[in-house]
Amino acid sequence: MLKNIFQDFLSLIYPSYCYACEEDLEKGEKTLCTSCRLNLPRAPFEVPTENEILKRFWGKVKVENGFAFYKFEKKSKVQKLLHHLKYSGKEEIGITVGNWLGKELKEKNIRHQFDLIIPIPLHKQKLKKRGYNQADSFAIGLSESMEVPWSNSILKKIIATETQTKKSRYERFKNVENVFEVEEPELIKNKHILLVDDVITTGSTFESAITVLLSNGAEKVSIATIATANR
Repeated sequence: MLKNIFQDFLSLIYPSYCYACEEDLEKGEKTLCTSCRLNLPRAPFEVPTENEILKRFWGKVKVENGFAFYKFEKKSKVQKLLHHLKYSGKEEIGITVGNWLGKELKEKNIRHQFDLIIPIPLHKQKLKKRGYNQADSFAIGLSESMEVPWSNSILKKIIATETQTKKSRYERFKNVENVFEVEEPELIKNKHILLVDDVITTGSTFESAITVLLSNGAEKVSIATIATANR
């Protein structure tokens, strides 16, 4: 009882709010309000031959499967949610959505396909400046709910790149070409890797990372994101 009273008192001083609509959360709500939890646009689960995420890699690099939780549009609540995760230090967003997506993959018996979860890394300079990698929190949430291990020490970004915003498809690819390397390739040899990030647009960053993972011994690579944007 004392704990509940203390939490109610804290909520008056530091009211928690929904990271999508920024309205105050009701008692029992966390990260997202019930309305946003129910109404934010979901990305569908699709078979590989119809999967819009996988179509971005056709003729470029082999991707086993692709999953996203939300659909991303500019100036939307999903964009606001990702902005809080990426720039405001709200890492609980990644963990929460990772848990939700992981539970769905587990219910569909998809989790058994994966041996290891790896987040798309930040360059050490950007990581030092930001203090965290938003993809790590998403990987943690997926790992918890799917009971699949994760690691952020295997795939490294060795070249600092410019922002991908406002770049063309070709410019995006050239910007991230040859920027990743694998440390201890024996840890991914013959394994099915689930490569994760907060959002996928053209897929250029994923393409570069997938190429490196496969060339270093990974048997298969699938991808998962919090959101997918239209190409």
